[in-house]
Amino acid sequence: MSVFGSVEAGRFGDRWLPRKELAEFERSGTTGYRLCSLGGGWVERLGADLLISYKDDAARDELLAPCLAWPAWSGVAIERIFGKYLPRQNAERVTPVLLRGDATLPLTTVVRENGVAYGLDFGAGYSAGLFLDQRANRAFLRRIGPRRALNTFAYTCSFSVAAALAGATTVSVDLSKKSLDRGRANFALNGLDPAGHKFMADSVLDVLPRLARRGERFDAIILDPPTFSRDHDGAAFQVERDFEPLLLAAMETAAPAAHILLSTNCTRLDRRALEAIGRYALKATRRAGSFHVEPAPVDIPADLAATTVWLDLK
Repeated sequence: MSVFGSVEAGRFGDRWLPRKELAEFERSGTTGYRLCSLGGGWVERLGADLLISYKDDAARDELLAPCLAWPAWSGVAIERIFGKYLPRQNAERVTPVLLRGDATLPLTTVVRENGVAYGLDFGAGYSAGLFLDQRANRAFLRRIGPRRALNTFAYTCSFSVAAALAGATTVSVDLSKKSLDRGRANFALNGLDPAGHKFMADSVLDVLPRLARRGERFDAIILDPPTFSRDHDGAAFQVERDFEPLLLAAMETAAPAAHILLSTNCTRLDRRALEAIGRYALKATRRAGSFHVEPAPVDIPADLAATTVWLDLK
């Protein structure tokens, strides 16, 4: 019996993704998903690689053994296994390290989600380039097919790519020029010409009023800010304090019947808190709207995923 098989039948139980869900991901053209979530960490498949995210060395070693056997059990070819330490403080975040596999291979790779290609880079920093827990929200964006989409705190522009594939003209805003360059590469990976879209390396709270003054309006707006960050001038963004003014500024660029994603990884802001912020913004701007939530991912426990709510304007 393989190591993975003994784990699946033993104390980890159904915390490992079963074959039925694996087959469904394969059918949908998805090669990025969570394989298991345990108390001390989790494992993700990212294309031809596995990534172990762990809180301590014991958790890493506990997850490594089944990972070594998973390719034979699943029939999925895996080239490397990376490890990423999950620190308590953001300042302690480090780049993933190679645990098993060929160290001469490039640290860049490609993962697919519902047929869409996204580039990853295990050497670029703490995050490789795609947040798997936003899969359903990217799929929703493609379904609604906006004409113009604004992606704030865009990172590597995965939401922008999803919108552009549905026919939208997109504006992506992020402080990091390097992240936006990776976003342009994601456009090219999917046969999209990035020249037809805008990429703005700037502070979101500075950009939003400028867009509003120019009369720019968007059918879809993505608000997925970090819990804490500083702009190029040292000004701090703190999500508990600043999500409300962020949404109010974004509402000034929202077209009639626009869809606005409210998303956060801050554990102190739950769905009720996001909806309260949304209701305040509706009242302050004298607009009408409702809320909806896309289905939770089958592979990621709710307490380990971002909290997300769509505000659908009337």
